Amino acid sequence: MAKEEVERFLIAGGENYDFRLKYDTLEPKTAFVAEANKEGYDFTEAEFDAVLKESGDDFASYGNPRKRGIWWF
Repeated sequence: MAKEEVERFLIAGGENYDFRLKYDTLEPKTAFVAEANKEGYDFTEAEFDAVLKESGDDFASYGNPRKRGIWWF
């Protein structure tokens, strides 16, 4: 179930620019996951990391304005 929640979260970010914008600047990862949980997504930092690792994505942000390459389009 948690894997599906992370995937739902990553897809939501891929579909919504404002959603991505909010999360692209959140640091550290604990705050990022905590905010996602406040918005109704149910996963832990370890579960989030597992899905990123499986998909080959990296949590690091880059550019100006800050962006993350984790979102699923």
